Amino acid sequence: MTVKGNESPEEIDAYRPPPPVAELLHELWCSVSGIPYQQFEQLLLGVAKRYRFGSLLPESPGVDAQLAFLRAVHVEELVLARACAAGDEAAWEKFIVLYRETIYHAAYAIAASDSVGRELADSLYAELYGLRDRDGERYSPLLLYHGRGSLAGWLRSVLAQRFIDRHRKVHREVPLDDLAEPVAPSPTLEPSAPSADVTSWIQQAVQATLARLPSEQRFVLSAYYLDGRTLKQISVVLGVHESTVSRSLSRLTASLRKQIVGELRKKGIGRREAEEIMEVDVRDLDVQVKKILQGEAAPAFQDQRALMAEGGESDG
Repeated sequence: MTVKGNESPEEIDAYRPPPPVAELLHELWCSVSGIPYQQFEQLLLGVAKRYRFGSLLPESPGVDAQLAFLRAVHVEELVLARACAAGDEAAWEKFIVLYRETIYHAAYAIAASDSVGRELADSLYAELYGLRDRDGERYSPLLLYHGRGSLAGWLRSVLAQRFIDRHRKVHREVPLDDLAEPVAPSPTLEPSAPSADVTSWIQQAVQATLARLPSEQRFVLSAYYLDGRTLKQISVVLGVHESTVSRSLSRLTASLRKQIVGELRKKGIGRREAEEIMEVDVRDLDVQVKKILQGEAAPAFQDQRALMAEGGESDG
């Protein structure tokens, strides 16, 4: 099996893994098959150096941090993705068996339309196979997968972005906020756990951002994302139309993301790094989001939650 990479060989060659890291690399290599060790080492170290082993600090991370980062990489999926990008037919056949159904089911769910979903999936499928050339060479978006989360989760994210791009292209005059309902994060995603440094940075940024929210916005976020309430239930409590709640959620989540990125940049983190941090799963973080949204709520917010509880009982 041959894999294709887009990491810098010079940066990799300058790094010599300490003995514990070298041992782990060999152990991880033994868990996959059909790839020469040198290619495997270059691929995995390329990803590790790209993300500085998950550290945001200027100094090199210690051995423990390096080991933790490498153990969190989805090694088998990373090797499979890069082999597919290199045009390995056996790898592509395996990819079809494992992920073809995932792609189509996710596309149908995201588009809420069989025809649009199939068009979306077919288009991505062709791109993944590498039908498009870049600088005269076969190119596959699978080169952008770095194993920091599950391959299935990455594919869903790419499909979601493709759907947004398609919506903007086809309906330029219709705001994205007018989509029926925001798509909640899939519970099946399995992103890698962030490092302690990342956790600390994002904890501070999330807490600072959420603490500034008005009580009604806290209520909407808590009801939809933490309590699992529907747009209809929330709209009844607030006395507005469902579409108003949907637009508010879309705008609020987009605004929160920008604000959190802004908080991270205040800490001296670059924009690209801040955007990468935002890809972590909040379930991996020790951020007391529920406490922030609910614990210090204003009386009006508590009244709304009481109404929501009554509404939930009556709906049942």
